[in-house]
Amino acid sequence: MNRCAFFADGFNIYHSLDALPSYYKYKWLNLAKLAKTFIASSSEITSIFYFTTYITWDQRKLARHQIYVRALQSEGVQPVFGEFRRVDRVCKVCHRQYQTFEEKQTDVNIAIKLFETAVTDLWDTAIIISGDSDLIPALKAVKATFPTKKVGIIIPIARRAEELKQAADFHMKIKEKHLMSCQFEDMVIIDKNTKLTRPITWK
Repeated sequence: MNRCAFFADGFNIYHSLDALPSYYKYKWLNLAKLAKTFIASSSEITSIFYFTTYITWDQRKLARHQIYVRALQSEGVQPVFGEFRRVDRVCKVCHRQYQTFEEKQTDVNIAIKLFETAVTDLWDTAIIISGDSDLIPALKAVKATFPTKKVGIIIPIARRAEELKQAADFHMKIKEKHLMSCQFEDMVIIDKNTKLTRPITWK
């Protein structure tokens, strides 16, 4: 049996869905269900890791994100958190310096988890859901260190990732039909006291 582990780049997936208003309704995405659509029936999913960071300065976005993480956890998905840091930027128009937030650690966290789970022999095939070319060094290093293991990628909708495709053993693409069929129910019931509702802006 082919043992598969999934490594989902949360922000890469989110921004692919946030790129077009017609995709907003797919943000309530069940990653466990999505993972199953990309493997053979004879394969086994050993783990699904979801790499993300909470936006703490926007309470409405934070609340939606926390609800979504709880829904994923109810399906056995394991979140791995990074952080945002303040960075200085220069406006290209007025040339004034300003501060903004930049997401950090996701690439590093994916690389670490990829190696850690390869060392502990959690998987025969690792599947990364991302179109981020910054993951290429980690992908190549794991393939060189563990030549009998396979590392593939699933490219989010509206992403190309040509360089990442070349570094992987195989690649697949998320299409709208996958997003449509892999949504949570509008209400996710955790237990008799906990019910999670799809955010209004994700409908």
